[in-house]
Amino acid sequence: MGLRLELFKIGFLTITLIDLLDIAIISYILYRLYFFIRGSRAAQMFIGLILILVASVVVQLLGLSGLNWIFANLQTVWLIAFVILFQPELRRILIYLGQSPLIRRILKVSVSRRLTEEVLKAAIELSKRSLGGLIVIVQNTGVKSIVETGQKIQAEISVPLMVSIFNPRSPLHDGAVIIQNEMIEAAQCLLPLSQKPDLDSKFGTRHRAALGLSEETDAVIVVISEETGKISLAYEGELYPELDYNKLRERLNEFVKMTTGV
Repeated sequence: MGLRLELFKIGFLTITLIDLLDIAIISYILYRLYFFIRGSRAAQMFIGLILILVASVVVQLLGLSGLNWIFANLQTVWLIAFVILFQPELRRILIYLGQSPLIRRILKVSVSRRLTEEVLKAAIELSKRSLGGLIVIVQNTGVKSIVETGQKIQAEISVPLMVSIFNPRSPLHDGAVIIQNEMIEAAQCLLPLSQKPDLDSKFGTRHRAALGLSEETDAVIVVISEETGKISLAYEGELYPELDYNKLRERLNEFVKMTTGV
């Protein structure tokens, strides 16, 4: 076959076009995996795993039968260890693949402009009152497990209701409000905390929780600091801090899928 055409030989090794394509694909996959998890604790484990794989290849090429036997018998253990160690990253990768443009077009979820305007006004009002808040706008990725950690509300979103929920005297003020299908689905919900080691220490638990959920879903999360009243937004693993009214509106319009004509 044409693709099996020998390009050149190195000793006893024959290099073909298929081999080069195979190496290029594997290199790209490894690069994208590292790019995806860099900045997290899993990055160092990933580099360690690559070194072990390289060592096993070298052992085979050198014909070291003892070490080769050890590496061969540990393959099953490595697979199980890989799944356990990289469980959060594997979940993020699967979610990322599920959020491809093609999948988003098939499972299109959009929200009205009225909803984003209410979220915007609620965030500004909470900021003026120096009330801490955590508002999650759900999009394509389901968050059923997150909703189940809080208290079901099923109410239409409004500024007075949001202020009431995040009032320190309210039993629901801790945790996040989940907005889904243009309704407040639940309050007092617990979000997964981001493990990013380089997150600025000035950001507290609310910001780390917002960032954590944004790493796992395509939700848009608005954070209002209780200490400073400043507003931040988390989306797709990125935190956009200290947004004023115009910047917050711009980010919401950019990240939240809109229905036309609303």
